[in-house]
Amino acid sequence: MKQKTRFVCQECGSISIKWQGRCPECQNWNTFVEEAEVSHNKANKNVKRYAEKLKDITISNNIRLTTGIEEFDRVLGGGLVKGSLVLIGGVPGIGKSTLILEASNMISGKFGKVLYVSAEESPVQIKLRADRLKINSEELYLLSETDIDSIKSVIKEIDPVLVVLDSVQTIYKSSFESSAGTISQVREIAREAMEFAKENNVTVILVGHVTKDGILAGPRFLEHMVDAVLYFEGENFQAFRILKTVKNRFGATNEVGVFEMTQSGLKEIQNASEFFLSQRVKDSSGSVIVPVVEGTRSMLVELQALVSKTNFGIPSRKSSGVDSNRLSLIIAVLEKRAGVFLGNSDIFVNVAGGISVDDLSLDLAVAVSIYSGVKNISIDNDIIVLGELGLGGEVRAIPNFDMRIKEAKRMGFNKALVPEGNINKESEKTGIRLIGVNNIKSALGWFKTDD
Repeated sequence: MKQKTRFVCQECGSISIKWQGRCPECQNWNTFVEEAEVSHNKANKNVKRYAEKLKDITISNNIRLTTGIEEFDRVLGGGLVKGSLVLIGGVPGIGKSTLILEASNMISGKFGKVLYVSAEESPVQIKLRADRLKINSEELYLLSETDIDSIKSVIKEIDPVLVVLDSVQTIYKSSFESSAGTISQVREIAREAMEFAKENNVTVILVGHVTKDGILAGPRFLEHMVDAVLYFEGENFQAFRILKTVKNRFGATNEVGVFEMTQSGLKEIQNASEFFLSQRVKDSSGSVIVPVVEGTRSMLVELQALVSKTNFGIPSRKSSGVDSNRLSLIIAVLEKRAGVFLGNSDIFVNVAGGISVDDLSLDLAVAVSIYSGVKNISIDNDIIVLGELGLGGEVRAIPNFDMRIKEAKRMGFNKALVPEGNINKESEKTGIRLIGVNNIKSALGWFKTDD
């Protein structure tokens, strides 16, 4: 008897009985692939479940497994929650395996057995990395396997507190005819990992591949199935790495951890502000310091702008670490509301260190840095600039203001160009001179020029 097949969208997971050029759900083109239908026999379908009163549910004090790596624990919201399913993604060679191996070593030394399952590397290869990192925990187990049923049998035999599956795209279910990495395989592996984690109160970490666009490969619903999604980012030719969370059911999202890749492994950067400002060139035009908030922490970053006369008919506008659409908006506001002509100028904006910032408080700093580049004037070394720009040229108040000012004060800054709406009696007690502005003209007018 011929096995039934169906067509599944690789982006959103919607199912169709026939191939379609465009998915009716996510509207993406050429995303449907043919897969064999597999029926699941639910062994526990007749098991009766009982509802519990919310007030009767108790929470244990030892609900989290702390890794001992403070930056990692910060991103997780205090550590790995027992029975949770965590997905970590990053480009090849960025240091995912190094980070997870170091965390596994710490957890195995504090809480018990940890099983590291690698479907891509042999135990000897992992051992070589562990020796370089000086990892030798007696409770850390290695397994090189790709069949999820074999992996589950080993897990039951060892009974670990943490399981690492590296990677979810290379592990398969033997009862499925499709190859590893297909939608049905990834869905099934994630489902079985989730059920096993919840039923046995075992924490499971899934390592995922990313596409050339920097997003997790495979169906997007994989991110909805897990409890937390972390991205490990950075450039291979730079030493620092950024670990950020985009989803966390047990903590704040947009949390950031900063690491430096060294010969002996990953080193935590707990003072991120000092790290990002360490190579700043003072008295340089286009350089502005701005405090940004990522999750529950504030840190100072250097925003740089280079403005030069264009050699072609259409000026070039490039940005690194700043949203290009937001840059275009700020340039338009500068021209329309502040009278700064930029039509014949190439503009390049960069957040030093390679970090990407998604924070509207960066708007005013971008405008000031571009203005500084146009007039070729340097901004005072002891001032910070922050504020959101509206299309009318108004400078709007921003959230987490006191947190930003305190971080600037800690780093030795004495002045701050800020929105008037953020200044109150409490903020004036921070010890920093607050210069309030309500529009882009008054903000730029504060910086003296020879014009």
